[in-house]
Amino acid sequence: METKSHALIASFIDLLMDAVFAVDVDSRIVFASAACERIFGYTSQEMVGKNMFDLMVPEDRERTQLSAHKVMSGQPQLHFENRYIRKDGEVVHIMWSARWSPADQLRIGVARDITELKRAESMQAVLYSISEAAYAAENLIALFQQIHQIVGSLLPADNFSVTLYDEEKDQLSFPYRVDEVEQMSAPSQPAAGTLFAEIIRSGRPLLLTPETMVSRLEELRVVVDTNLFCLLGVPLKSHKGMIGVLMVKSYLGGVCYSEKDQVLLQFVSTQIATAIERQQMQDRLQHMAQYDQLTALPNRGFLCDRMKVALATARREQGQLSLLYLDLDKFKQVNDTLGHDVGDLLLQEVAKRLKHCMRESDTVARVGGDEFVVLLQRISLPEQATLVAEKIRSDLNQPYTLDGHILNITPSIGIALYPEHGGDEQQLLKHADQAMYLEKNSQHRGPISIEKNGSDDDAHIELPV
Repeated sequence: METKSHALIASFIDLLMDAVFAVDVDSRIVFASAACERIFGYTSQEMVGKNMFDLMVPEDRERTQLSAHKVMSGQPQLHFENRYIRKDGEVVHIMWSARWSPADQLRIGVARDITELKRAESMQAVLYSISEAAYAAENLIALFQQIHQIVGSLLPADNFSVTLYDEEKDQLSFPYRVDEVEQMSAPSQPAAGTLFAEIIRSGRPLLLTPETMVSRLEELRVVVDTNLFCLLGVPLKSHKGMIGVLMVKSYLGGVCYSEKDQVLLQFVSTQIATAIERQQMQDRLQHMAQYDQLTALPNRGFLCDRMKVALATARREQGQLSLLYLDLDKFKQVNDTLGHDVGDLLLQEVAKRLKHCMRESDTVARVGGDEFVVLLQRISLPEQATLVAEKIRSDLNQPYTLDGHILNITPSIGIALYPEHGGDEQQLLKHADQAMYLEKNSQHRGPISIEKNGSDDDAHIELPV
């Protein structure tokens, strides 16, 4: 009679939509009801003997272990949630109710599949998070990092990348990629011949699973890492058109993405594209506010910010720094004689030569017209500033070939030292400016020599002093 009763109970358990498990102290499954196949993809017979933690998403194992210890210490767990990898590679969200049976030395648990509920909740949270990230991120990389975290809350995203697309150049750039196998690509490359190109060309997502991988790669004539297990890429579209590709992938032993994951990623991609485009606009506006548009050097405002930080560091470390203030002698005559286009080319070439003279820790800025300021941080001796000034003078004294003209022009350079010549940025700028004008007025400056870049003997011009 008791055997019949047990069989009847077992048949009732097998009729439940939720799965019932019995797990020993080592987390090995000793019993699994029929519903486990619907939820996990494995039959009851396949589940018995497996370790529950081997089926679990790795990120959830530590907190699940803590929950298991609580159950075994006599604290039943209700509504505990974690994620498992199904037999087909998909991720399933489970809500557990579990308690410990001291007599049998088993954890008895009921598993309910809440994947669809979690997807719906995640979608609402994700849309809000993307919108919030678009306004909170300080720059594009910070935005990509937040998007990575957001996408990771929807589906496994250990290997995640954002690739941007320049339609005019048909060029890809790779500002953000986290990948356990592939190294970072070159800063940019042509789109043609890549998986990205197919997504951009078609404007549709690309899902490569173990079943479709080989045939699709042959069709597209693209070579990928042999360890690649699954890949999902979706286009990033804005009102301006295609701006890039969002991609997640897994390697051997990892998860397999599904069409449901594709729908999820495709749904959020529109909001992500909008957030990226907004951040790009913010970055452009910030760059315009901080940099000179002609030479791409920092402007006066940005220089003052850098000086504040450098001075604070020098005060704290009892160190020294220096400012070099320079302008180009007779620059106005270049504009008047050869035109502003040549004058602009001269300023751009001067900016390149100045940057070539600098260390990475130094700053060179254009503060107006033909005036430039160099901030030298952490100098140990005042003579170092003089040496840099002479190097700059030597580089800028070399002839310039601009728009068919060979031009010789010289700079005047004034030097200010901290703390000898001032304790703040305004005092140092004023001292260096005055020193520059003293140098300019103390030396006789001859005419500026200009020659046509050719063999014409009459092409030599001297600008008046």
